[in-house]
Amino acid sequence: MELIPVPRAVEGPVRGGVRLDGETVLWAAPGTETTERWLRATLGAALGLSLPPGPEDGRNAVRLHLDDTLEPEGYTLAVTAEAGVDIRGGGAAGLFWGAQTFRQLLGPEAFRRAPVTGKREWEVAGVTIHDAPRFRWRGLLLDVARHFMPKDGVLRYLDLMAAHKLNVFHFHLTDDQGWRVEIRRHPKLTEAGSWRARTKFGHRASPLWEEKPHGGFYTQDDIREIVAYAAERHITVVPEIDVPGHSQAAIAAYPELGNSDVVDTASLTVWDNWGVCENVLAPTDTSLRFYEGVFEEILELFPSEFIHIGGDECAKDQWRRSPAAQARIAELGLADEEELQSWFVRHFDTWLTARGRRLIGWDEILEGGLADGAAVSSWRGYAGGITAARAGHDVVMCPEQQVYLDHRQDGGEDEPVPIGYVRTLEDVYRFEPVPPQLTEEQARHVLGTQANVWTEATEDQARVDYQTFPRLAAFAEVAWSALPAPGARDFEDFGRRMAAHYPRLDALGVAYRPPTGPRPWQRRPGVLGRPIEGAPPNV
Repeated sequence: MELIPVPRAVEGPVRGGVRLDGETVLWAAPGTETTERWLRATLGAALGLSLPPGPEDGRNAVRLHLDDTLEPEGYTLAVTAEAGVDIRGGGAAGLFWGAQTFRQLLGPEAFRRAPVTGKREWEVAGVTIHDAPRFRWRGLLLDVARHFMPKDGVLRYLDLMAAHKLNVFHFHLTDDQGWRVEIRRHPKLTEAGSWRARTKFGHRASPLWEEKPHGGFYTQDDIREIVAYAAERHITVVPEIDVPGHSQAAIAAYPELGNSDVVDTASLTVWDNWGVCENVLAPTDTSLRFYEGVFEEILELFPSEFIHIGGDECAKDQWRRSPAAQARIAELGLADEEELQSWFVRHFDTWLTARGRRLIGWDEILEGGLADGAAVSSWRGYAGGITAARAGHDVVMCPEQQVYLDHRQDGGEDEPVPIGYVRTLEDVYRFEPVPPQLTEEQARHVLGTQANVWTEATEDQARVDYQTFPRLAAFAEVAWSALPAPGARDFEDFGRRMAAHYPRLDALGVAYRPPTGPRPWQRRPGVLGRPIEGAPPNV
């Protein structure tokens, strides 16, 4: 069957399925309310069926159960002429994933928001599916700091994640180019830090500029809505607030956060360029207290176990030149600026642990030691993840070389902005998150994997779609589906199933990259149509 991600076991299809029509009822056991609501609001709206409550033995009933003999995110979906549609989940999340599979069985029309034909009867072939995910962390990072995505676009991406059984939304909310979350005790973070005067167009080697202001932010009620919307879809939202690097937007709003003894921080504005910025937080008590206040409000908004603190690409030049930073190094008995960054990270590691949360950061945070509960996002290849797992830290594998979806999708010059490593649909499909160097015990620390969508060169929702899809469908199968044997992924079979999945993406309104390559109007001549000087090699 043309299902994505591919399930563990399928029995069928067989003759004698189920017909859904105006008399079909929905029976829901206690604990299944989120899936019940979703089926009526989403699937019922697409098919033009009300799916009213009805008896468990009702005609052509759709029945929802919890079954604690299944894995928490596992499910069984049975479609039979005798019993109708029966979806059982090991937990509420597993039941919801079973409903997502049921939606795929109904065809592309089930992915629309309203009926498009006069059809009022829907045939589903008989089948039994047993399924459960390989990894507990199946993530997508969306960078809204470089280019802001309005709230409705974020909610749409949560729906797209749910349709592909992804369950962690890594929300990259702050960076040098913008601060995107309201912090009530520090209002200038959004008053001044959420807008920049202009934007580099393309990647940092481009000579082009978009000469107009860009910005936006989410109010705290917007964040509560996003978190609640995600929870209804069994998606956890993990916020990222970057320290001590990637912080120029915050320093532009509050100059006392920067290294004002070596830089005129009062003249800084929100950064309008891309790359690694030299303006980083000063290692002072003022910075620590300020960000403790930020994180206090973040913890109120996000109930997630993990809080991401960034910790990557922290330029050290200002610290080397700063008498205040050098005095701090001497006061703390540290060896150098690298240890100073570790001191900064460990402070918030301890602070979050004391409040029942767990710190997670990019793999640079390994340099200097971490608390036992801290976890690592391994982005600079596999090495950081291997080191972390061997040291007993949990790991999310998201290597730049494999799953940065802002990177180009072929080696030619027809990509809209051909940056980074070439990673085709097949490359992403063949990505293996668990490094073979890990022992079985060490591999248990691999929580899962995550695809990252950075937005320096993806200026709007259509461009985000183009970079993300269809590769996110391939990634979703990597994250969900068990390997039949080491290295054994059948790309030819995946391609056959993708042929059926593209119409689903069309119905969802996804502006994906066509399998035949860029559309003619997406090809940009000149500097944006050439690989960027200094970009990673084609590997």
